[in-house]
Amino acid sequence: MKLTNVPVLFVILLSIHVAHNLASQSEIYTSKTQDKEERKETPVEEDTIFFHHDFEKMVELMREVQKACPEITRLYNLTEPSVEGRNLTVLEITENPGVHVPGKPEFKYVGNMHGNEVVGKEMLLYLMVALCEEYKKDSPLAKFIVRETRVHILPSMNPDGWQAAFEEKKEKGDAGWLTGRSNANDADLNRNFPDLNSKIYENERKHKGRNNHLLKVDKAIETDKSLQPETRAVMRWLARIGFVLSANLHGGDLVANYPYDETRSGKSQEYTACPDDHTFVYLAKSYAYFHGTMADSHRVPCDKGGDNKPITNGGSWYSVAKGMQDYNYLNTNCFEITLELGCNKFPPASELESLWMDNAAALFNYILQVHIGVKGFVKSVDGTPVANAEIKVMNLASGLPIDHDILSLEDGDYYRLLGDGFYNITVHAAGFHNSTRCVRVTNSIHVGSEDFVAAPHVDFALTPEDQPKPDETEATEACNELWLEVQQETQLDDRDLLVSVLSYLEPSTKWSVVASELSTVRLYYLLAQGLRRLQPNQMREILSLLPHSFQEQLEMVIAATMQDK
Repeated sequence: MKLTNVPVLFVILLSIHVAHNLASQSEIYTSKTQDKEERKETPVEEDTIFFHHDFEKMVELMREVQKACPEITRLYNLTEPSVEGRNLTVLEITENPGVHVPGKPEFKYVGNMHGNEVVGKEMLLYLMVALCEEYKKDSPLAKFIVRETRVHILPSMNPDGWQAAFEEKKEKGDAGWLTGRSNANDADLNRNFPDLNSKIYENERKHKGRNNHLLKVDKAIETDKSLQPETRAVMRWLARIGFVLSANLHGGDLVANYPYDETRSGKSQEYTACPDDHTFVYLAKSYAYFHGTMADSHRVPCDKGGDNKPITNGGSWYSVAKGMQDYNYLNTNCFEITLELGCNKFPPASELESLWMDNAAALFNYILQVHIGVKGFVKSVDGTPVANAEIKVMNLASGLPIDHDILSLEDGDYYRLLGDGFYNITVHAAGFHNSTRCVRVTNSIHVGSEDFVAAPHVDFALTPEDQPKPDETEATEACNELWLEVQQETQLDDRDLLVSVLSYLEPSTKWSVVASELSTVRLYYLLAQGLRRLQPNQMREILSLLPHSFQEQLEMVIAATMQDK
């Protein structure tokens, strides 16, 4: 996806079209349950969906959507309610709801984790309505999402906090910056998940140990008494469903934030790349650049003394321990980013329609990104699904592994999100010989696409270890051919620029001479190493001067090497 070539007019038209459907009330939402007296007291709710839904009205609207589109929706509650007994209610939207269909990726949106950050909750309610309505109108976008994706939407993870913030806003005219942020036990739910970052960083330092699925959920819930009911419910949810992609909707700023959230060094601010940094940058941009204002370089920052960058690495912004974003990445197959949807955490209802206009296309577009990279099935040669096979990836351009594996699901299906690039994919499974394929990933799915195409299939048929190792000559030859393509398309024209930047960073080395003895891949690696030694602001300054295509190539190397910082 070339974000600079996004059809902006289409995005705007989609936002207006969907927002108009909501504002005009459509078939789904009516205020028929209000009596005349209630309508006089709250006239804004009579003619529009754009108001702040309390818990009862939120659930009522979710039920209305389920009734309007019964064939593609299902309502269910997570395993535990909130501290004050409010259900954590999810709306599922897909063909054949209620079951995992092998080959169909699972996606989720979570809103209102901080109870006083309410914009995400409302946006997700409007998204439910929009998906249902657009599907009924045979919209190609909605049809593709519903047919090819299983979407789960939890609009409020912290309904108790929302109620506290709402009551203060109703009494005082505004809610305090922290009122309702935490749950009813005064626990910040985004600081309440098991701290897996310290565990993964220790594994990195020792160069041993797992790089994924670090924790047994049932055991953690049994032993960690600090876990809140809302946190426990979400942990069980993630363990039960093989989510692939997610976003967690917050407020108080306007930016897309990606892992890691907790810094390796313990510093309060430091760029902390996860192994999939390249892919996460891509995912963050896929929301920010389809949002109405997030990527507008002329917008006023929420923090007048801060910046207005559309995306940020979590650790670079500020370190967060025990967050849900990093937990998703380190204990499940799910890649999650955090979306800050506006400066005002609890804006007046009069602003909600405009906020929907800003977010509509981005919400749809981000769902589509569950279809980037590759997907497929891992089975034995006799066709039996192989669960828990490790999907290992190496970046062919850098020659370095992406040190984060995902696991195949019960039916043998796997989904590996990847940014554009060239990759070697190897499957490891206990009792089987390894199997390898090489692929080029070129992602093009986005709102405004002429055709919506799911990720290409790369299937693996594994041979048991008690049988002769299969001949993979054909696969090896394909990898060699792809390596030649890597050299031709991404590296040969970059050598002069590489030498120039290296000479600037380390003028004492005669790079013009040294470079003749080194491969282009090695030069990229050495440049990444040199950039690692800079302060984050110095690194950004140098990167900003480089061509975009060169930056993308360098990002792949940095993503693979920076994890040891």
